[in-house]
Amino acid sequence: MSDRRPTNQQDEHPERRTETSPGAPSQSGPDPLELIEQCLASFPETDPRQKILYKLRHAVMLAQAANHQREAEFKKVSEVVAKLTAPANRIGTLLDLPGEGLARIVVGGAEYYANVDPRVPPSDLKIGAQILVNEAYAVIKTLGYDRSGPILKLAEAMTDGRLRFEQEMGRQSLILQRSSDLAGADLKTGDEIRIDPSHRIAIEKLEDRKASQHLLEEVPKVTWEQIGGQSEAIAAIRKAIEFPLLHAETFERFKFSQPKGFLLYGPPGCGKTLIGQAAAGSLSKLVGESKEGDAAAAEDKRAPVTSGAFLHVKGPEILNMWLGESERMVRDLFAQARARRKDGALPFIFIDEAESILGTRRAMRSFNISNTLVPMFCSEMDGIESLRDVVIILASNRPDLIDPAVLRPGRIDRKIKVSRPNRESCAEILKVYLTEELPFDQALLAERGGEKAPVRSSLVEEVVEAIFKRTDDNRLLSVRLRNGQNKILYRSDLVSGAILSSVVQRAKEKAIDRTIQAGKPAGMTMQDMLEAVTEEFREGEMLPPDDAAEEWLKLLDHHPEQVVGISSLRRGRQTEERLVNQII
Repeated sequence: MSDRRPTNQQDEHPERRTETSPGAPSQSGPDPLELIEQCLASFPETDPRQKILYKLRHAVMLAQAANHQREAEFKKVSEVVAKLTAPANRIGTLLDLPGEGLARIVVGGAEYYANVDPRVPPSDLKIGAQILVNEAYAVIKTLGYDRSGPILKLAEAMTDGRLRFEQEMGRQSLILQRSSDLAGADLKTGDEIRIDPSHRIAIEKLEDRKASQHLLEEVPKVTWEQIGGQSEAIAAIRKAIEFPLLHAETFERFKFSQPKGFLLYGPPGCGKTLIGQAAAGSLSKLVGESKEGDAAAAEDKRAPVTSGAFLHVKGPEILNMWLGESERMVRDLFAQARARRKDGALPFIFIDEAESILGTRRAMRSFNISNTLVPMFCSEMDGIESLRDVVIILASNRPDLIDPAVLRPGRIDRKIKVSRPNRESCAEILKVYLTEELPFDQALLAERGGEKAPVRSSLVEEVVEAIFKRTDDNRLLSVRLRNGQNKILYRSDLVSGAILSSVVQRAKEKAIDRTIQAGKPAGMTMQDMLEAVTEEFREGEMLPPDDAAEEWLKLLDHHPEQVVGISSLRRGRQTEERLVNQII
């Protein structure tokens, strides 16, 4: 019996081990499922104990599956707890990459010489980008550039690649290094640069919104044929801007210096802006097609002209209440023009209402914006060589108010007057707006054999005759001169292209109203045009106050040196004379 006792103890020992850990494999023993499989294999198929073993195996499998699910859920919870209790990663800025696997970073205002996780792609390591660092201050991830930060004006792009910024009075200037994206960028003085919040890296060049708002997307498509009348002014400006390009060899033989700028002056509404736009479109086309222009540009180490850039500036837009801001806008305007020229475009700076910003300087103690804006404009113009760099076109209703330093030869070389249209010019302007495609009255078409061209010609002739005939109905103003004589101003003395355009527009409105009321198509009649002429001049007749009458007459292109009084001749209104202050 002493021989069998150890055997029984050994037989019971594995059973106790399997019962203590049901459904889970023991690291020091076999899997319970394997033991059950061995038992099933040792029993014959007819043994009833196999059913019990199959049930046991199924119970063990369910227990193991539940145990695995508990372990997976416990692992997830443990990971969440580990993340929530782990210390936060710090955010810094990458300053430099001194070697492979090394980085110079700044975190919280302090600099570190840190290692880089090998799993971080080298292409993501950009100077100025935000980075994540762990407890050991190793770079473990990049976050790209910070999307916020202060904006500064660039004062100087240094030769070694660094950038110098000047801040407000009383604050020190900054010298920053470029980010990876700005390493090869062409930066100029005055550019707006966004820097990172740590004030160490220049990150991004911003488009100057104030300067770019004057730039039109393309050069105006206005052609000379779209401008009615003004043949003398058009011929003068075409001769000045086109001949040096069409006949470059001849001008070179005479050592002719091409003009820099033009002044278009005259009464309002006579086409100064249209002529400036047509000049820009014509010149950019000629320079782009001219082989001589490309050759000359190559000799001067400039990009050949391939297109044009039209910067349309309305004079009062530059005026700003802050000291030095208007001068800065002028600098930015010329800087943008030169940048466009460097890119291969011929820039045109068209300044409308030029007298508002380039007025005559006055010697007075109080601040006047013309005292600083005019010298700034003149100094910028002195840096322009000729039409092949930048074209300056000024438009003004009062050229007598523009400072003489701007209009002197060498700056604004050509002064072209855009006069009021005469009888022939009025007919040409009306034909531009009164096209043959418009619907005309059927009665007029029947009288002219159904052809629109004769109807159009007759309407133009009648309107011109209605404006230029010297009758009492066409009298507008009586101007009394100092010698006692009276001068009568008629409609033809105050007519302009804008008035003729408005006359056609009024006639169209009358035909449209008649069509809507009748419920059937109606065309433009002779009566529509004549009534439109009367209404336009009646609404446009407004006398100025007494102290502004002299300036008002100058604006209308009438020089009132001998004028002492103005009176209205409009019917139905009591004649009233307005005295004008005498000129000393």
